[in-house]
Amino acid sequence: MTTISVVRKDGEIAIAADTLTKWGSGKESAKYIQNSGKIIQTGENLIAVTGNATFKLILREYFDETSQQIKLRSVEEIFSAWNQLHLKLKEKYFLIPEEDKEDAIESSRMDVLIANPYGIFGVSGHRTVQEFTRFYAYGSGSDYALGSMWSMYESPEISAETIARKSIEAASEFDDGTGLPIDSHKIKLI
Repeated sequence: MTTISVVRKDGEIAIAADTLTKWGSGKESAKYIQNSGKIIQTGENLIAVTGNATFKLILREYFDETSQQIKLRSVEEIFSAWNQLHLKLKEKYFLIPEEDKEDAIESSRMDVLIANPYGIFGVSGHRTVQEFTRFYAYGSGSDYALGSMWSMYESPEISAETIARKSIEAASEFDDGTGLPIDSHKIKLI
């Protein structure tokens, strides 16, 4: 359970995430967990991750080991990188294959948002890559986050970072899988 969001506005990009981890009905907040952040940096990229808490450790290790060869500047580059990551998830990190025969493609079991100087992108569990023009959110509180971002986006005085942070605040208010404090970052578009 988590909520992550990304916003592109006026030459600025912001990415934000909550810091709550849940295990069943138990909550582990940033008050008790030192490494509660869900945003990792690799090179010029900021990556926010949903799914099992282990995924952020896997992504950090994977990108640290392969950072020289991974580029995430376009839909095509991200798709290629995520297919290679999926292979490593199975070989090195013991991803359990899905049993659902309805899905045509095996899931990586995480959704991520990527912010870098080239744009804002999302990668779904089935490795569908999308480039967003304004904003997006993933996670258990994404409906609240999307509504919050939609309601503020057209206001010229509200920055990308404020919109991203407020979206996580809205999600934490109404979604029991989202909790404060917020981790957020901003960068400039090229």
